[in-house]
Amino acid sequence: MPTIKRGSSAILPQGVLLGHQSNKVAATGCTVVLCPDGAVGSVAVRGGAPATRETDLLAPENLVEQVHAVLISGGSAFGLDAASGVMQYLEEKSHGFSFGQAVVPIVVGASLFDLDVGSATIRPDASMGYAAAASASECIQSTGNVGAGTGASVGRFLGSYSAMKGGVGIASTQVNDLLVSAVVAVNSLGNVFDRVNNRFLAGARIEQDGVQVIAEPTEVLPDLLCPQKELGKQATAARTNTTIGVVITNATLCKAKALRAVSMAHDGLARTIYPAHTSFDGDALFALATGKVPAEQNVVGMLAALAVEQAILDAVTSAKEAYGLPSAHSFLGKKQ
Repeated sequence: MPTIKRGSSAILPQGVLLGHQSNKVAATGCTVVLCPDGAVGSVAVRGGAPATRETDLLAPENLVEQVHAVLISGGSAFGLDAASGVMQYLEEKSHGFSFGQAVVPIVVGASLFDLDVGSATIRPDASMGYAAAASASECIQSTGNVGAGTGASVGRFLGSYSAMKGGVGIASTQVNDLLVSAVVAVNSLGNVFDRVNNRFLAGARIEQDGVQVIAEPTEVLPDLLCPQKELGKQATAARTNTTIGVVITNATLCKAKALRAVSMAHDGLARTIYPAHTSFDGDALFALATGKVPAEQNVVGMLAALAVEQAILDAVTSAKEAYGLPSAHSFLGKKQ
């Protein structure tokens, strides 16, 4: 059985650094995963509304093999600007591909929509990306309302004000020397489901017999399909969501095998978020493989799915109530 760790007890492959920057007032932030020495990169985008940067170069048939950082950010498409700050930091440290006197770091990334939770005009920028990269370390200090998860919410299919607090979650899975970790920012259209305890941990809230409960998406489906009804109106307004993350492993993988592994990692997303991969989500997972341990790609993929699942659960269980959004802890605690 794999060893599973979540939150601050999770571990990252050697040489991989993690940094956050948060603006609590504006309810936004960014998270950076650095591989200063480079790692084989890939990406699998399964949502229909992604906001991404430099994903084409990760295709197996394209030239570049090594990636030096992955940015996951709030701020919608504006938040992708933070990647330029990460590039600046890496360039100053001479991490990247050398071309004569120039050093070009490869920074890929994706962003989520949080503009309706805090400020719509203050978004992660180059200075925030630089600060996140400069703060990066091997130590995982906190999860939940940090970095890209600062303004994240869950269960947005009835609108942002019926949602609950999302966040950033981290988990690691290990078998012998093979380590697969996941860093995920959860800002989903769908609810987050705990399959072990067979219940929703966070999601869209409705009133039932005078008490707020987490809605079962299939039970409210008839009203969602009717734009004249209140739930239908709320659903029509819910158009901006995304769960984004990074799977990091010490396995030796080429780009094609990394793509297969990170594609399998989406199984973990689908096991915990319902519905997932909709046309209104920008669901995307990146892969980074540092190449230290020989491993079979399907084994890496299975561990990646487990790590993503556990990271999503960590995101909502470590999130704190904020911006008028109840957390899993505050909401479920009142029901017990």
